[in-house]
Amino acid sequence: MVSIIQMKLEDSYRIHDIDRSETIDLIYKCKNGVLEEITAGHECPNWKEDDYYEIISRYEYELKNGGTAFGAYNGDKLVGFGVLAHKFRGKENNQLQIDLMYVTREYRRQGIGSQILDALSKVAIQKGAKYLYISSTETNSAVKFYSSYGSTITSEIDEELFEKEPYDIHMIKKL
Repeated sequence: MVSIIQMKLEDSYRIHDIDRSETIDLIYKCKNGVLEEITAGHECPNWKEDDYYEIISRYEYELKNGGTAFGAYNGDKLVGFGVLAHKFRGKENNQLQIDLMYVTREYRRQGIGSQILDALSKVAIQKGAKYLYISSTETNSAVKFYSSYGSTITSEIDEELFEKEPYDIHMIKKL
C-alpha cells in the first residue's frame, strides 16, 4: 500500500529510488495558447547521476527556503514525489509553482500523482495561494495528467520559468 507523507530535507537521498524513464510517443508545442501535437516515438531514459544531483539540489533549495515536498512511499521505497516551490508568482503574487513532480515508472496511472498534487494543493491554499503554476514537460503523459487535474494553458507565462524551460507547457490550476 502506498502512503503519502510530507518529506523532510534529509529525505533528498531517496530521490534515487525514482525511475523517471518512459516511452514518449507524443509531445506538444504551445503556439499562441494552442497545443500542437507532434509525434515523438522515443524512449526517455532514467536519470544519470548528474541529473539526480540537479533534481536533489532543486529539492533541497526549495525545502531550505520554505517549500514543501510530499512523497509516495511503498514501505520505505519512494515511488513518487512532488515539490511546491516557496516563491509566490504572477501579477497578483497569488501563484505557487509545482517545481518537481515524478512518479516512478511502474507506479504510474494508479492515482499517486493526484494524491501528491492534492497534498501540495492543500499546503498552497494554507499559504494563501489561489493558483498552482505548472511548467510541465511537453510529453503527452505530463500534459494529459495536469489537464485531467483541471489545469489549463496559462495566458500569463512566467518569464523566469519560461527562460529555464522554454519547451515546457505552462499551465495554471485554480485552487
